[in-house]
Amino acid sequence: MSTQAPESVRTDDPIISVRDLSIDFFVEGEWFPAASNVSYDVHPGEVLAIVGESGSGKSQSSMSLLGLLPANGRATGSAKLGDTELIGLTGAPMRKIRGNDVAVIFQEPMTALNPVYPVGFQIVETLRTHFDMGPTAAKKRAIELLTMVEMPDPVTRYNSYPHQLSGGQRQRAMIAQSLACEPKLLIADEPTTALDVTVQAEILKLMRDLRNRIDAGIILITHDMGVVADMADKLVVMRRGEVVERGSADEIFNRPQHEYTRELLTSVPHLGGTLSRAAGVVDDAARRPPQARPTGAEAASIGGEPVLEAVDLEIEYPKRGRTPAFKAVDQVSLTIAPGEVVGLVGESGSGKTTIGRAVVGLLPVSGGHLKIDGQDMVGIGPKELRALRKRVGIVFQDPGSSLNPRLPIGESIGEPLYLNTGIKGPELTKKIDVLLDQVELPRSMRNRYPHELSGGQRQRVGIARALSLEPSILVADEPTSALDVSVQAHVLELFQELQREHGFATLFISHDLAVVEMLATRIAVMHHGKLAEIGPTDQIVQNPQDPYTQRLIAAVPVPDPAEQKMRRERRDVLLAEAAAELAAEEQYEVEHRKDPRSEL
Repeated sequence: MSTQAPESVRTDDPIISVRDLSIDFFVEGEWFPAASNVSYDVHPGEVLAIVGESGSGKSQSSMSLLGLLPANGRATGSAKLGDTELIGLTGAPMRKIRGNDVAVIFQEPMTALNPVYPVGFQIVETLRTHFDMGPTAAKKRAIELLTMVEMPDPVTRYNSYPHQLSGGQRQRAMIAQSLACEPKLLIADEPTTALDVTVQAEILKLMRDLRNRIDAGIILITHDMGVVADMADKLVVMRRGEVVERGSADEIFNRPQHEYTRELLTSVPHLGGTLSRAAGVVDDAARRPPQARPTGAEAASIGGEPVLEAVDLEIEYPKRGRTPAFKAVDQVSLTIAPGEVVGLVGESGSGKTTIGRAVVGLLPVSGGHLKIDGQDMVGIGPKELRALRKRVGIVFQDPGSSLNPRLPIGESIGEPLYLNTGIKGPELTKKIDVLLDQVELPRSMRNRYPHELSGGQRQRVGIARALSLEPSILVADEPTSALDVSVQAHVLELFQELQREHGFATLFISHDLAVVEMLATRIAVMHHGKLAEIGPTDQIVQNPQDPYTQRLIAAVPVPDPAEQKMRRERRDVLLAEAAAELAAEEQYEVEHRKDPRSEL
């Protein structure tokens, strides 16, 4: 099929017209293509999503519009912003374009914002670079921008440093800086990848509102098809530097033509037990392992004594200097039967990762009871803890930082076996080969180092290492959050097969409810250190009881534009109801404080 940009049916002129844009990198004496012949238009008030996996060329082709390629990169072709040709533009003319006509929202605001200056100062700097504006007027405008992006207490946050803000607040500060000069075009490079689903929903709502308010065009770069369904008017699908398909959101999601587009949509977990209808997949239940079908009670009755048993669990971070003690987990009760998968979900700061660390003995229990495979974790000694860790595995969120960069992956996988069982030589090599086979990695990779592997391959190494001692329980802490959707699908499928084969219990920690729904028997929902709700997976997803769980479920984007629109409207209703309830409670307290006799 043709991948040339179609004739526009819009009557207004495009903000930017990209034609035959190609990106190459000079490596070891050769030019290697990163993107080839990319063409598209973006009109005022329109969102164009460029989707594809890591390495597809979507980010580099967009960064080239502002001359932000590395020193060994080159761009050819055409990208016209009005009458201005951006390709080849350098020096003062390009600096005038950056931030003024075209602005970027980067993937990670912590690295994009300057850590030594308050966020308000950075917005003022942008304003005074492009406009003849005094410091007082610039500060006033900066606070207006922070208010526009719904920053809580914008006057105070004006003087806050990036590290003093939450992830969602940092992203709002970066959006405020990007909008300072009211650009014609906004490039959003994975703007919600690192955010919780509720914060992500707020940022997407903000971007939709701003699109209508300033009538800017938006290029949205992402691999999250749920986000695309929520935002995009048009899509460009890229693979290995080539545009394989383009069309409206309705066409791509409901009538995809290219095989790769269908594969991409098939890989996306769809909350509610279904995958994208566009991919021709009706029900995800068939892909679930058999153990994901019974309820928690049924699993416990089949499996015998729980592998994990928490009763009124409390975990507290002690006082340090002027920082007071903080209770991260408060009165949580939870059990996991042998062979059962329990999902632990919640926002950042909810306490879910803290529980996972306590399970493997990385954090002490300050109150209540916690038993792991029959071992009481309260007051456990070093000798007992070493013995327990042979029966407990953990897969970390970032496989790159959890593997020793100086060890080949074969040694990383074999290290727990050598330290705990003493086996070595040919016997250890044989065990490593079996583990590599189980995680579907070639045995020849045993001599490669972590940096020579892709993200999905490194995560497979992390799983093999965690399973090397055949644990009774595995803690999986956000094991797929950093992976592309297709790689994530392969890793999750592998995880299901290994779980069926070995029968280990799993505490699966994630903020991605669609992934948890695919794997888990039961779901436990954490909120501000407490257990908001726990129940069978189908009940939590289809009929949540707690208001917080209802808002959490409603915030998850699904890869279906029509369904996502209904879910967004439902979430707005839930938020309005919660705000009204909070206002009523505050009014009640005010009235009772005014008239103490009302309490009699």
